[in-house]
Amino acid sequence: MFGKRRKAFLVSAALVGGTLLMTACQDTEDGSAPSASATDVPAADVSGADAAGADASKGADKGTEQGAGKEPDAKDGGSAEGSGADAGDGTKVPVQQACGANDISWSTRSESQAGGYILIMAKAKQGITCILPAALPTVAFGSDGTEAGPAEQSVGDAVTLSGATTAYAGVNPKTTDTDGGKELDSIIVGVGNEDPDPVSLEVGTITVDKPVVTNWHTAPADAVPSA
Repeated sequence: MFGKRRKAFLVSAALVGGTLLMTACQDTEDGSAPSASATDVPAADVSGADAAGADASKGADKGTEQGAGKEPDAKDGGSAEGSGADAGDGTKVPVQQACGANDISWSTRSESQAGGYILIMAKAKQGITCILPAALPTVAFGSDGTEAGPAEQSVGDAVTLSGATTAYAGVNPKTTDTDGGKELDSIIVGVGNEDPDPVSLEVGTITVDKPVVTNWHTAPADAVPSA
């Protein structure tokens, strides 16, 4: 009895073993390996790598935007556009300033023509280019500020002073035939009535009575005043 039961058990075991062997062979022949469970192989942590890649991409994009959007200037090594007036073709022409008395080297000399007059000579100081406006120079006499009137009927042209260019104006301190007048030895000259820095020029002793002055000229012969 015991032997029969043992024999039956061995036969059952053999059948079960054969079935398992056939199943394993079939899986191998199909080329598919048994899958591992989540507890056998730990999953890779990709969240950190993805975040690092996204940060690097954002940094590269930001650098590209900054490089493309920034305008060069002088302190960054670029060239800043110069100042001046537009010549019409994209180039800049330096804007010249109006002369003030302190931009000019002044001198005078006495002339005998037309009954005698004072020739005022104006040159721009070194390194300065400026414009004498088309208006009378302002010439005043004495402590009362008597001003010279116009010796010409119309206003002349503006004169640009630079380098050796000289502008001339003639002053007749006395246009009357009387013996009256003020005895003075200097005149006050400015470029227009609003000049903040008029200069005092020594001219020797003169008699002042109804004085007149010419416009600015580029030739001394044109600056001879008439009554």
